[in-house]
Amino acid sequence: MNKQSNPLLPGYNFGAYLVAGCTPIEKGKELDFTINRPNGMKGYIINLTIKGKGTVFSGKNAFDCSVGDLLLFPPSAVHYYHRSIEAETWFHQWIYFRPRALWSDWLAWTDTLNHVGRLKIPSQEIYQDFLNLFQQIEREYNSGDLFSEEMSMCLLEQLLIKCFKLDPSNKQRLLDPRILSACHFITDNLDKNHKISEIADHIHMSPSRLAHLFSLQVGSSIIKWREEQRMIKAQHLLHTSGAPIYHIARQLGYDDQLYFSRLFKRYTGLNPSNYRNSR
Repeated sequence: MNKQSNPLLPGYNFGAYLVAGCTPIEKGKELDFTINRPNGMKGYIINLTIKGKGTVFSGKNAFDCSVGDLLLFPPSAVHYYHRSIEAETWFHQWIYFRPRALWSDWLAWTDTLNHVGRLKIPSQEIYQDFLNLFQQIEREYNSGDLFSEEMSMCLLEQLLIKCFKLDPSNKQRLLDPRILSACHFITDNLDKNHKISEIADHIHMSPSRLAHLFSLQVGSSIIKWREEQRMIKAQHLLHTSGAPIYHIARQLGYDDQLYFSRLFKRYTGLNPSNYRNSR
């Protein structure tokens, strides 16, 4: 079982909606090591270099990132990066997050290498705007105030929109409004096991067309996507409320607490009780 509580050190379990921080790497100090996650992560990481220089990947795919460079690591992308051997430091702000459904277009960056998105902030004024937003998200996340995680997610949404606007060549097609409506309908009714035909009736599409278009645009079947949203919501409720596990299970449409617990462990590696105690 993972007991690492510091997200800057190996072994930390990134299981929440959002985790934010700053990694201050100095040559020869505690944090001066290579991050190597060959299987990537379950969520996204967005990264802004604020001092020094870092190196991502190795061999012919290696590239450096310096002040003002933004990186976006999607789920399952290889993570391999460290302080550049040419630099004494590499400080970078970062945010790990599980995206909301309507963010999918904003996460499709044009310039990618090994699935990692890259953007260059063009001016000092814009850089300061981005840095302030990263730091505001970190402060909000670490404040522990009521709704701090929700506020952090709202600020992150602003950040992703700014990144999307920063890329003039990004011509990704927006999510179909009917699919977006279906996503909202599902997340607003996570306690209900609506059939695909019922969701299709709500957005005025045929079930077969909905299933095909949803899979095409979201990258997952409706049933699998709903299950994932339930597991993300379960993690949030376990960390932010003292509600009994059976009550959380019913809130998410599971009448069988044992089935819910098995499913939750399959997604997170921990049963609900241990997950609640891990934070």
